[in-house]
Amino acid sequence: MAKEPFRLLLPERRETSVVFASPHSGRDYPPAFLAASVLDEDTIRTSEDAFVDQLLSGAPAHGAPVLAATVPRAYVDLNRAADELDPALIEGAQTHMHNPRVVSGLGVIPRVVAGGRAIYRGKLPLAEAQARIADCWRPYHAQLAALIAQSADRFGEAILVDFHSMPHEAMDSIAATGAPRPEIVLGDRYGAAAAPDVVDRIEAAFERAGLRVLRNAPFAGAYVTQAYGRPGRRQHAVQVEIDRALYMSEAPIRPNGNYATFARMLDGIVAEIAAIGRPRRLPLAAE
Repeated sequence: MAKEPFRLLLPERRETSVVFASPHSGRDYPPAFLAASVLDEDTIRTSEDAFVDQLLSGAPAHGAPVLAATVPRAYVDLNRAADELDPALIEGAQTHMHNPRVVSGLGVIPRVVAGGRAIYRGKLPLAEAQARIADCWRPYHAQLAALIAQSADRFGEAILVDFHSMPHEAMDSIAATGAPRPEIVLGDRYGAAAAPDVVDRIEAAFERAGLRVLRNAPFAGAYVTQAYGRPGRRQHAVQVEIDRALYMSEAPIRPNGNYATFARMLDGIVAEIAAIGRPRRLPLAAE
């Protein structure tokens, strides 16, 4: 893949330990990949977190960087471990019987898109999978690790907020019980990836905007939160899932009539989250 697998938006000055990321919003589909797929261009995009990178584009104005994938999730999934290879797709890959993501076709090189629709007619050579990981996965995670290290060096802590989107129907089972339909799901791996006060403040930012928030169900966080969340070392990782119906029409994959309003709302939320990682000014000593 010739293009960069990510786009990095940097503030004029880093003012916060918060790093924003969008690993699933990439939409640069290699022509050879599209030619090899049995899916049409619209169907293959159903795994995208479409427009999430655009919704985060104002974060640098609040002093925080944004790392956004340009490589599509259907080509290589940056929220999976590099060794999560699916033997049902990759020739010579080892079996992952106890990894439900791989078994369901959602390994680092996905076998299916949303709805379980197969991407390919047959298997891929192991060398192809390794090339995608080398060209896309490793550069993305090297950059993400560098941003987190910079936060730790400059601020003594790092807060990674990993943004995703979820299908509106993902919350149908909760709505069916008569409970209010959650619009945001925060995943901190049940407290293993971030300190409670960090997650509380992120949750409060969404709730102040009038959004309904749920934690860890059905999305507790995947590879990124597991790999980068180290709250005992003051390194926190929180996954954010946004109901796509808030800003887009899912079937045609285009912004809906509420997009501009929601984008302004989310920019205010991003500003509040960025403020969580700003150094606290100590009061001047009394003279």
